[in-house]
Amino acid sequence: MAAVDDLCVRIRDTHDRISDRCSQMSDREKKSKWSVRVMLVLLHVIFVGLIFALKPDLLWRNNGMPWYTMMYLALLLATISQYFFTSYSEPGYVIDAMRAGNEMHATFVNTCTISKQSSSRGANLGQPESPNSSSSQWFKIVSDLHPPSSSSREWTCGYCNVYQPPRSKHCHECDKCVLQFDHHCVWLGTCIGLKNHCRFWWYLLFQTSLAAWTIILYIHILRQHIPMAWWKNFLMILALCILILIFIFLLLLCLFHSYLAMTNQTTYELARRRRVPYLRGLPEKVQPFSQGICKNLSTFCFSRKKSYLLEPIPSVEELQNRAVSHTWLDCIMCKCFLGFSNCCT
Repeated sequence: MAAVDDLCVRIRDTHDRISDRCSQMSDREKKSKWSVRVMLVLLHVIFVGLIFALKPDLLWRNNGMPWYTMMYLALLLATISQYFFTSYSEPGYVIDAMRAGNEMHATFVNTCTISKQSSSRGANLGQPESPNSSSSQWFKIVSDLHPPSSSSREWTCGYCNVYQPPRSKHCHECDKCVLQFDHHCVWLGTCIGLKNHCRFWWYLLFQTSLAAWTIILYIHILRQHIPMAWWKNFLMILALCILILIFIFLLLLCLFHSYLAMTNQTTYELARRRRVPYLRGLPEKVQPFSQGICKNLSTFCFSRKKSYLLEPIPSVEELQNRAVSHTWLDCIMCKCFLGFSNCCT
């Protein structure tokens, strides 16, 4: 009995140590997130503050009207606001989608190919259920989204032990399964997924526009040949070079995510295409979840804010049809934009 008691004490001590370390790690993660956010705000203040610190009357005097400066400051405020708005937004977790099945206001929309599969594979979880049947109901919904030949082991998370809908992935930083996982953004301190991918795109657009406008102002100041101390000119040129590099990176990132939105893809799917089970073996030009540019953009911007969009894996026949090459006449008739991407060959 003494040995058993001693073993129990050791287990409790080990458990307490692990819990203490986990709490310390969570505190460190919170501090690191706040440090990144403060650093990003300081960078905005430094780059924008140089314009007003070195030549405070330049914008007002050369542009004649104060509205120009007010519009620039409004864009700065909108960019910082969008950054925090995206940083504190949730990407859409699988566990939340499961819990939403018992809530009246949660609506699940199963995006099948128009009306062909909506009657057979569609799912709307807006009706409340008993807690005992929620797990089995979620298993039924997820199994309907995957091919019939697939096994439940293939779409069961080994960390959360939950059934993952297609396009979901476990994030080790957030320690949760994310719906339509895109990536984990270190600068934002959160995952980018189903719920906040559109917000992330808007933040990139604001940030890119602000960087471009700031570069124009820096060039405008340097072209005036206003007598300034050498260290002021050095600071302006150094800041301009850094801004140009940041602008190029932001522009490419914004264009890349615009392409993802138009083709209904994610960064994870594009980068790990050969490793993702439901994309393995498909031609590179075939996007299995694309419904056409207009439909993709509409879903990307409007259909993901209030509903959990669970997309089924298309059948083999659909994927074969999308792999067929199209002519220029098909492009003119807009057939290529209805979900087929292998065009104009």
